[in-house]
Amino acid sequence: MAEEQQNQNQINIELTEEVAEGQYANLAMIAHSSSEFVIDFIRLMPGLPKAKVKSRVVITPEHAKRLLAALADNIKKYESSFGDIKQANETPSFPMNFGGTVGEA
Repeated sequence: MAEEQQNQNQINIELTEEVAEGQYANLAMIAHSSSEFVIDFIRLMPGLPKAKVKSRVVITPEHAKRLLAALADNIKKYESSFGDIKQANETPSFPMNFGGTVGEA
């Protein structure tokens, strides 16, 4: 019976080959409303005035908070294995606000 209940709680997740290849992004822009967070993953290439959004993810505020906790936990585990992640103290100098509340990552 415990095995049957465990099987009912499992989710079958499919990862297509195309999605498994991933998208490289070196900039993320985050906007939110009262009901959702929108995260745009962007590839910014040096010397080019235009950057492309490579992926957009829309999540609920509850899932955004879970994502924050999961990222914090994974960064802690990463740094315990590989050392502190160094951050540049510079921020992008181009306009970042597309209207609304925006954060950077």
